[in-house]
Amino acid sequence: MRISIISHNTKNLDELRRFVETDSSRDVKVFTGGAEMLAPVADQLRPDIIILECVTDEALADFSPLAQLNLRHPDITLILLSGNQTPEVLLRAMRAGVREVLPSPVSRDALHVALLRVEEKRNLQNTSRQKGKVFAFLPCKGGSGSTFLSTNLAYNLASQEGKNVILIDVNLQFGDASLFISDHKPSTNLAEVARQIMRMDASFLASSLLNVLPNLGIMSAPEDPVQAMEVSPSHIDTLINLARNHYDVIILDVGRALDPVSIKALDHADVVFPVLQITLPFIRDARRLLDVLRSLGYSHEKIKLLVNRYEKGGDIRLEDVERTLGMSVYKTIPNSFKAVATSVNQGIPISKLSPNNPVARALQELGRELVQSGNGETSWWGNLLQHIQGGVQPPRTGGALGATSAQQTPE
Repeated sequence: MRISIISHNTKNLDELRRFVETDSSRDVKVFTGGAEMLAPVADQLRPDIIILECVTDEALADFSPLAQLNLRHPDITLILLSGNQTPEVLLRAMRAGVREVLPSPVSRDALHVALLRVEEKRNLQNTSRQKGKVFAFLPCKGGSGSTFLSTNLAYNLASQEGKNVILIDVNLQFGDASLFISDHKPSTNLAEVARQIMRMDASFLASSLLNVLPNLGIMSAPEDPVQAMEVSPSHIDTLINLARNHYDVIILDVGRALDPVSIKALDHADVVFPVLQITLPFIRDARRLLDVLRSLGYSHEKIKLLVNRYEKGGDIRLEDVERTLGMSVYKTIPNSFKAVATSVNQGIPISKLSPNNPVARALQELGRELVQSGNGETSWWGNLLQHIQGGVQPPRTGGALGATSAQQTPE
């Protein structure tokens, strides 16, 4: 357990360190300062617990650094030590996300009991659920179908695999992900949530979603592209960090423009799925995009190519694409114009509208593969990580599922 202690009182720091280090499993670091040290300590060290001692009432005048810590790092438990134990201070601390408020100076026993309580709760949370995994879908070129794939995969993971899923539409300028699987208008959007980011908690996040299913919600992009300027990378940090703690899967539908907001979203992704079609313009743009992703420091294993609208026997072979791009294609999704066009036009997921369609079956197979191994005994995350860490390429879907010769409409 990593614990950081912050106080202006150096004498108290030494004593607090001795109190905490009674358990050899704790890695303890101390820092001289006040609330201004919360952000750098959290960002650089990512401790499990931060103990902050406020030695004067003036130090309690501003609780915003404490609230910001809770927003940016909801997985860090904050313990506040204060000589002021008035109901007002306790209420403000609770609203800022402080888990424990103890008197200052604190006794060894009181701190020991509080730490045991926090550690027991954290161990229980870690045992009961894993953090959600983040999958980002990124078009190599406009009309690739990445929004269709991301929304329909999200629906499959929720409806068929029973996962608790959130889809965040990060295409801030022209995002329309909700239209692909719902005919309801979102009551709020990402820009409006960003304006109230200080209120962000699990309940506020859930109430801001367009609910497609009880276990599938969409955070919609702004309707007005001008509102996109209100969303910053820090807002994306807050949303995804919080979502990881409350959802099994976070799907990011990222627009083609690589700006600071979309790059921050991609930074959080466990896997990035660039989506392309097998035509020369797509292949050219895919190569450019892959160069950019590599320049951002993303590992080869983090990037998984998806070929959409795949047809066997085309002018360009799949092997030619892989050789040109310097990496294997992770999956292929077959071409089926009529079913996809009908699904998009009606806002009904293709697996619900036409469950036996080759595209629907390919997406169902992709969802199942993410959830479990072939024998169903390995966890879905363990199976995916085996592929990633071992460099194993799962069998590509598409060819054996059949394909039509028509083109699909761009999304």
